[in-house]
Amino acid sequence: MAARDLQERIKKLIVDQRLPSGAPLPTEPELMRLLGASRNSVREALKALQAMGIVEIRHGFGTYVGSMSFAPMIEGLAFRTVAGHYRGEDSLLQLLELREAVETGLVSRLAGRLPEADLVALEALVDRMEREAAEGTGLAETDRAFHATLYRGLDNVLLGEVLEAFWDAFHRVGQDLVDMPQDPWVTCRQHREILDAVRSGDALRAERAIRDHFGNVRTRLSPAAVSPGAPARPLSRPSP
Repeated sequence: MAARDLQERIKKLIVDQRLPSGAPLPTEPELMRLLGASRNSVREALKALQAMGIVEIRHGFGTYVGSMSFAPMIEGLAFRTVAGHYRGEDSLLQLLELREAVETGLVSRLAGRLPEADLVALEALVDRMEREAAEGTGLAETDRAFHATLYRGLDNVLLGEVLEAFWDAFHRVGQDLVDMPQDPWVTCRQHREILDAVRSGDALRAERAIRDHFGNVRTRLSPAAVSPGAPARPLSRPSP
């Protein structure tokens, strides 16, 4: 039996039995019987599915349905971006444009529709950004929290995870490949404009605010800032 076919049948078993994350899978002998496959074939299929986050093998305990996180997607995006960068491609810019396309298409749906609690949380995050700018500390984590809070109003868990994956891949690779100059006060001003635009209910203003924000990042990714000849730091290093 082809390895890919075996993986698909295990995935179908998870779907058909409606198994949630953390649920135990049938034992190895049971899978061999159910799938009509050898022990080695079952083990190889499970290892491949574990690499995708679909199953989790706990040695001595059994195999369980995995968290199905976007970690493999982040790894793939990060590696592809680095590889493309060293081939002379604008891969980091392409990843930025992917984020921009998604966020620009979403923000107009939020204009005038965010609950007051989310608006209050966003206001607090912009205030924190301004304090961080005054103190000279990094804004990255607050910036991330702002975007996550902004889109949680869409009540779409999968969308939130995809946006987080784009964020992780972009910032991890960006920190590894290029030191992008940043004026923290420009970043603060742009996030306050995004908040004001969404609060006002003006969808076009909200789209423009998001585009201006990404335009600023794109400028910081100019060819003068990104040099493929510069050595990359290890990708395993956590983002600041």
